[in-house]
Amino acid sequence: MYYNESNKINISVAVNYFLGGFALEKIVIIFTGGTISMKNDPNLNAAIPSLSGNDILKLVPSIKEIAQIEIIQFGNFPSPYFTHELLINLRREVENVIIKQQVKGVVITHGTDTIEETAYFLDLTINSEKPIILTGAMKNSSEVGYDGPSNLIASVITASSEKAKNKGVLVVFNNEIHAARDVTKTHTSSIDTFKSLETGPIGVVDNNRAYFYRNIEARDYIPVDHLEPRVSLLKVAFGMDDKIIRFLVDSGEKGIVIEGTGRGNVPPKLAEGIEYAISKGVIVVLVSRCPMGRVDASYGYKGGGKHLESLGVIFGGNLSGQKARIKLMAALAYSNNYNEIKKLFKEERT
Repeated sequence: MYYNESNKINISVAVNYFLGGFALEKIVIIFTGGTISMKNDPNLNAAIPSLSGNDILKLVPSIKEIAQIEIIQFGNFPSPYFTHELLINLRREVENVIIKQQVKGVVITHGTDTIEETAYFLDLTINSEKPIILTGAMKNSSEVGYDGPSNLIASVITASSEKAKNKGVLVVFNNEIHAARDVTKTHTSSIDTFKSLETGPIGVVDNNRAYFYRNIEARDYIPVDHLEPRVSLLKVAFGMDDKIIRFLVDSGEKGIVIEGTGRGNVPPKLAEGIEYAISKGVIVVLVSRCPMGRVDASYGYKGGGKHLESLGVIFGGNLSGQKARIKLMAALAYSNNYNEIKKLFKEERT
């Protein structure tokens, strides 16, 4: 096992730095693990969690010139290890930090595989004007071009910016600033992997300053302190039948997110499974497997969006499958009423 959650520690690495006679802003960095904390194990010839928050900060001594830093070692998890329980614990940690008056903002290091889900969950469930930034690295500390230090500095710069207030949770990579709802990982290994495909980045970090291009017009907020874990995500391909959905329903799932084709369509046999799920009280949310665009009731054939809408399927706008699943997990934790949940998704912004 590469981590030990019981080893959670709070370490203050800077108490009172001053720049030009003025106290620096206090930024709390919560280290959760991911590639930014890894290096190659010569026996395995593969990267494993190895570095603590203190180890990483030693690689960026200039960070003390940007902000007064406090670190929290939440864990050292590869991001596929994250569970709904860990997300709830992380949310609680962030809320405990963000309410402190002296804290300007929070930076969270996280593995890139599931960082967009964690960012969106925090964005949905924390209502604060203070900046909350997630970042990490695409290359581990043993690789040439290790991008962890630069991403960490850019994130602290962003969290220290007055203009980062009231923009919700942000993801900072490669000197670009992205809104949690919009950003997604687009490439398995490129350091330029994080993109907001339909909207573009919300800002950039340049010459040690954060510049913002636009504001967030509206943010969804679901006031929950837990998640409903019994929610599955199913990606549609041609020729699929209903056996997987029937298995999920009979296994006790409370919600299913369907990544349909195109505008939001499924094969006719799969539509029968969706009808079965809804008849058993399971909430079904429809999004598209396409990386851009919204689902819509455009097609009236069996399995088309119009037919699915008539069955009671809830449309998830242009959310990705993984983010629609996070939202449905939060929505089901908030209410088990179909109309309430439908309203939460109907209010989904463009």
